[in-house]
Amino acid sequence: MQLIIITGMSGSGKSTAMKVLEDIGFYCIDNLPPQFIPNFVDVCTRTGGSLNKVAIAVDIRTGEMFSEIGRVMRELRKEMPDKIRILFTDASDEVLIKRYKETRRRHPLAETYHSLREAIQAEREALMPLRTKADYFIETSHFTASQLREEVRDLFLENKNDALLIKVMSFGFKYGIAADADLVFDVRCLPNPFYIPELKAHTGLESCVRDYVMQFPQSQALQKKLNDLLEFLLPLYISEGKSQLVISFGCTGGKHRSVTFAELTGEALKAKGYKIYTMHRDISR
Repeated sequence: MQLIIITGMSGSGKSTAMKVLEDIGFYCIDNLPPQFIPNFVDVCTRTGGSLNKVAIAVDIRTGEMFSEIGRVMRELRKEMPDKIRILFTDASDEVLIKRYKETRRRHPLAETYHSLREAIQAEREALMPLRTKADYFIETSHFTASQLREEVRDLFLENKNDALLIKVMSFGFKYGIAADADLVFDVRCLPNPFYIPELKAHTGLESCVRDYVMQFPQSQALQKKLNDLLEFLLPLYISEGKSQLVISFGCTGGKHRSVTFAELTGEALKAKGYKIYTMHRDISR
C-alpha cells in the first residue's frame, strides 16, 4: 500500500494536488480527522489490494482533532515506514492573503482570530511539526495551477503518459457527432467499403475491411499525418494537466472507415505507452 498524507497551508494548493492524485489512480479522502487514519489504513489492507494507492488530506480544518496528527504519524511511520509519505504545500503570507481575497473564502481559523494574517500565522505554527517531517515540499507562491499539477504528477507518476486517459472512438455522422469528443476527424473522404457487396456486412474490426480501407495511398498518408499530429499534441495536453482526451473518428454509418482508423490509432498510441480505451459507438446499428 502507498499512502500519501497531503497537508499544508490553507490556500496553498492542496485541493489541486488531491485532484491530480485522483486523476492518476489514487483513492483520495479530503479533511479526514487524524484519529481515523489508522482505522482507514487497516480497512485498506483488508481489501486485498484494491485500495493500494491512497491519498488523505489532513489540515487545520479538523479543529482540535488536528492536535493528534503528530501521534498518529509516529504510529504510522513505525507500522509502514517505507509506504507512507507526507506532501506539504505552502505559499507566502502575502500570496495566501491575496488568494483568500480573490476567492472570498473564509480561513478555517477566521472565527478565532481577528485578522486573516493572524489566522495564517496561527495555522503556520500548528503545521510546523508536519512541515519539518515532510518528504515532499512544494512552494506554490509563484506557481500557476497547471504548473502545480505538473509538479505533483512528476513526483508521484512513474510513467508520465499515464496522466492522460485517452478514449479513441468511432461513430457515424448519420447518428450525430459524439458529444464528448475533444478531437473529431472526418474520414468520409476515403473510399467507402459499404459499396463493396462482399464487405458491406463486415466492419472495420475485420481484416478484410481494414485491408480495403488502408490499401489506398490517401488512407496511408492520412494515417501518417494523424499519428504525427497526435505525437505533437498529446505531450502538450499532458503538460497542461488534461486528464482525459476523447479522439473520435467519424464516417457515414460508423462501421467501416471510422472503426478502421479508431483501431489503428488506438494500437499506435498504446504502442507508445499511452493508456487507451477504444469504443465503437455505432458499429452495431
